[in-house]
Amino acid sequence: EPGTGSDSGAIRTTAVKDGDEYVLNGEKIFVTAGERSTHVVVWATVDKSLGRAAIKSFVVPRDAPGLTVARLEHKLGIKASDTAVLLLENCRIPKDNILGSAEVDVKKGFGGVMQTFDNTRPLVAAMAVGCSRAALEELRQILSDAGVEIDYDVPANSQHAAAAEFIRLEADWEAAYLLSLRAAWMADNKKPNSLEASMSKAKAGRTGTDVTLKAVELAGTIGYSQHTLLEKWSRDSKILDIFEGTQQIQQLIVARRLLGKSSAELK
Repeated sequence: EPGTGSDSGAIRTTAVKDGDEYVLNGEKIFVTAGERSTHVVVWATVDKSLGRAAIKSFVVPRDAPGLTVARLEHKLGIKASDTAVLLLENCRIPKDNILGSAEVDVKKGFGGVMQTFDNTRPLVAAMAVGCSRAALEELRQILSDAGVEIDYDVPANSQHAAAAEFIRLEADWEAAYLLSLRAAWMADNKKPNSLEASMSKAKAGRTGTDVTLKAVELAGTIGYSQHTLLEKWSRDSKILDIFEGTQQIQQLIVARRLLGKSSAELK
């Protein structure tokens, strides 16, 4: 939402119960596929006085009365995916469209809603892993065509500088890949993975931008031009380090988990 930044608990959109319906009012920004989707999941508070615990998730049909697309964003990358600003003005949805319990449990707080990220952050990490892997494969071919051999049986410092850099990037990618696999495996097996989800997202998100930008650099004019997809992947990868929680937010979450600190104790 405007002015909310990375503080998910600062949601101002409201959901007021009115008979058999909820009436939603608020504004949502940077909504992925906001124009072409058939339904959107909206976070809204049912009682501002109860704080974060009152934030609930609602399924809202895109054609619901009162829900409009205010504008579409022009972006650096992922241009095939529209990013919209949505306005909810007395938007009415059936009361059964709430996800989970309608009861507000102040003792449980915000945890139930935030658990969504434990599943989605490994997905974004996997996207970054895939994007950077594609860039590495393209770069490998370009280096090979230029006569640069990558030899895993020879120390990196004894090889061509471009080959040594490729090996470093690939090692970084391997770490991101393994972290993402672990976080996804834990989610699939119903194991608590909040720490691992943030670790995989932080590592893969940063690795994606590092690998794709370095691939453009090492490929030279070919990488910067549109003869290959390297320039596109370098633009697309940046968002993977931002949405579902920025790099800084992931590092903060990891620090809290490792140090046993609450959000109030470590900000």
